[in-house]
Amino acid sequence: MNTLIARQDDTLDELIFRHYGQTAGLVEQALEYNPELAHLPRLPIGTVVTMPDIESRFATVAKSSVQLWD
Repeated sequence: MNTLIARQDDTLDELIFRHYGQTAGLVEQALEYNPELAHLPRLPIGTVVTMPDIESRFATVAKSSVQLWD
């Protein structure tokens, strides 16, 4: 389990984006682990958010690209 700690005026999606670089599907997972956060528009400073271990899911994958000009 990973834990994230809220800063001043954080929202859940801001906190997740800052840590993981995206929010797709992660906010929902965070709410499954922390249902008490669903009613908070902003997280109080120091709120601990428990997240599942998902780092490997977002490992950087090399993408091939096309160069238009050399």
